Amino acid sequence: MEITLALGGGGAKGNSHVGVIRRLEQEGFKIRAVAGTSFGGLVAVLYALGKSPDEIQQLFEEADQSRLFGHFAEDGPSLLGVAGVRDFLARAVGEKIFDDLKIPCAVTAVDVLSGGEVILSEGSLKNAILSTIALPGIFPVQRLNGWELVDGGVLNPVPVSVARMLSPGLPVVAVTLNDPMDKPISTYTIPMPRILPRTIAERITRMSFAQSLDIFMRSVDISSRAVAHFRLELDKPDAIIRPRVHDINLLEKVVVADVVKLGEQAFDEALPQLKHAVSWSARIGRKLFGTGR
Repeated sequence: MEITLALGGGGAKGNSHVGVIRRLEQEGFKIRAVAGTSFGGLVAVLYALGKSPDEIQQLFEEADQSRLFGHFAEDGPSLLGVAGVRDFLARAVGEKIFDDLKIPCAVTAVDVLSGGEVILSEGSLKNAILSTIALPGIFPVQRLNGWELVDGGVLNPVPVSVARMLSPGLPVVAVTLNDPMDKPISTYTIPMPRILPRTIAERITRMSFAQSLDIFMRSVDISSRAVAHFRLELDKPDAIIRPRVHDINLLEKVVVADVVKLGEQAFDEALPQLKHAVSWSARIGRKLFGTGR
């Protein structure tokens, strides 16, 4: 069965996307195109490059999570930098461009000058990923083609509409990492650089600006889950997979394999409904577009 995949944002929660993709492949689903937002955009690009779920998981496991958020000379004003992320991307995607991808792929960002969504599907993969993960105020704005870009999740946390645009007529499977609307909001902590002594790091987390950040991040979480809920209601993917990652913070240091397993478990729970929805949608697609198997 051929599908298009829409991978939502969620920071560290996004490791679960790898588990979903692994189980999709194992069950015989053919992913013909993939769209992603934020961490989902990173996974989308790596998969579209031809990397297997095992290879993507290995890349994430080898990354030093405690060194991802240092400031780099090119970074603009922001609470955290992306020096370690740049190093990771240099190894993972290098100087490759969208033309190098094996299947159609696009990631989303938001231009804070115009207030509009920007769909990135050409040019540098590294720049596109840095744009789609640019959590407002936390990571630096990415200046590209006259835009000032931040995280695509601001407007489109799960890019179903973009996935449908990539492969009209194919069923869209959405993977959402946003908390349900009735889930209590978790607190957030700032990732501390490894160079700081533990006592100093603990003191910083108790400072007023850290507490203010916690309120800001919780507010972002509330907004993001609401936008995701209403966008999924509007864009109507053919199937939705919801990994149980709600207790993981966006910037939390995680055991990658454990989060990947949560994606696998969510897929297995959704499989009966997924097969039914995708099979029905594929029949409709064949009639309307002559696509799908």
